[in-house]
Amino acid sequence: MLTVIAFVVALSLLVVVHEFGHYWVARRCGVKVLRFSVGFGKPLWSRIMGSDGTEWVVAAIPLGGYVKMLDEREGDVPANERHRAFNRKSVWQRFAIVLAGPAANFAAAVALYWALFVYGIPGLIPVVAPPPAGTVAAQAGFAGGETIIAVDGARVKTWQDFRWVMLQKALDREAVAIELQEVQGGAVVRRLGFDSLAASDIEGDVLGALGLSRQRLVLPPVIGEVARDGAAAKAGLRGGDRIISINGERHETWDAVVQVVRASAGRSLQFRIQRGDVDLPPLVVTPDLIEEGGVRFGRIGASPRMDPELMKGMIADVSYGPIESVWKAVVKTWETALFSLRMLGKMVTGEVSVKNLSGPITIADYAGQSAQNGWISYLLFLALISISLGVLNLLPIPLLDGGHLMYYSAEILTGKPVPDKVMEVGQQIGMTLLFALMAFALYNDINRLIGS
Repeated sequence: MLTVIAFVVALSLLVVVHEFGHYWVARRCGVKVLRFSVGFGKPLWSRIMGSDGTEWVVAAIPLGGYVKMLDEREGDVPANERHRAFNRKSVWQRFAIVLAGPAANFAAAVALYWALFVYGIPGLIPVVAPPPAGTVAAQAGFAGGETIIAVDGARVKTWQDFRWVMLQKALDREAVAIELQEVQGGAVVRRLGFDSLAASDIEGDVLGALGLSRQRLVLPPVIGEVARDGAAAKAGLRGGDRIISINGERHETWDAVVQVVRASAGRSLQFRIQRGDVDLPPLVVTPDLIEEGGVRFGRIGASPRMDPELMKGMIADVSYGPIESVWKAVVKTWETALFSLRMLGKMVTGEVSVKNLSGPITIADYAGQSAQNGWISYLLFLALISISLGVLNLLPIPLLDGGHLMYYSAEILTGKPVPDKVMEVGQQIGMTLLFALMAFALYNDINRLIGS
C-alpha cells in the first residue's frame, strides 16, 4: 500500500507541475485554457473555476495529464475568441508554451535540491575498504582506510557523491585522478582507468568492478530490524536477536553472517539464536533468491543493530548556504539531465543495454523504497523522476513536447508551418515509437519482477 500511495503521489505531483507549466505560460500568452486534467480516462472529480471557466479534472488513470487549450484545429471557435486560440499565436509563443512543461519539471527539481542542500543531506564519509587483490584499485595502490577527498579536482564529501562522479566518468572511459587522505594523515593521488570495464560493469556496480568499496563498521551479529515479509520474519527472528551460529559454525561479525546468507539462496540454514538471556531452539531460515544487476544472491530481510555512537564517525551531514545551494541545485539538475541523455544515446548505439529502461512497475518500486527510507530519500526520488520526466518530454518524438518543438523550430527556420500531412504522419510514427518504448519498458519491469 505504501508503494502504491508513494507512486501515485509522486506521479500526480510531477504531472501537476508539468501541466501547470503549460497552463501558466499559455495564460500569460493570452491563450484560453479549456481543461486542466490530472490523469486520463473517466473523470473522478471535476470543477469549473476561473474567469475563463477552465474545467479542472482528476481522472481515473494517474499516468499523465494534459492541458486542453482553445484551438481552431480541434473544433469551432467563436469569432470573438479566435484571438485567444493556441493556433493563432506566434510561433515563438507556441514554442514557449510547449517548452514550459519540461522547464517546470526542471525548475521543480532545482527547488527540491535547493531545499535539501540547505537542510542538509546525511551521507557516508568516503573511506575506502581494502580492495581485492588483482583489481584495478589494488593495482593503482589503494590499500584501504584512505578517505577520498576529490576526483579530478572536484571535491566529494560523501560516498554517494563519489559514486555519482565515478559513474559519470565511467561513461567517458577516461582515467581519473583520485586525491586521498591516508590513514597517517598524508595526501596522495591515485590514478584509475576504466578501460578494463565491460559495458555490464558500467550499467551495474562501477565501483565494485574497479575493486572499490566503502569501509564498513565491524558490527556484532545482532539483528536491528526485520522486514515484514522477509525470510527472517517468516522463520521467527526478531529485532535484538543475537546470531550465535549458522549450521553449527560460529560467526562473530555481521559481515560474516551476510556472506553466508548471500551464498545460500534457496537453501535452508539452521540459525542458533540468543534472545535476551535465553538460547532458543534452532530456527530454520531459507534466504530468498534475489537478482540485481545480473548477480544472484540470498537475502533474509534483516538489518544489523547500529550503535549511534559508532555511526557518528561514519556519517557527514552535507549542507550549504541558501545562495550556494542555488548553484549546487542547478548543477545537480543539469548533470542528472545530461547523464540521462547520454545513457539514452548509448542505448540507441548499443553501448549500453536497453534492459536499463524502466517502466511504471520499477518506478513504483523505487517510490515505495524511497518512502520507506524517509522523507529526504523520497524528495531525492521526486527530483530524479522530475528530471527524467522533463528529459523524456524533450525527446524529438511526435506527440511529445519535443516533437512539437521540432515542428516549431522548422517553422522558425523556414518561415512557414509544417504541412498538416507531415504532422499526421509524424503523429503515427510518434505513437508507434511511444507504444514500443512503453511496451519494452514494461517488459523489462516484468522480467525484473520475475527475476527477483
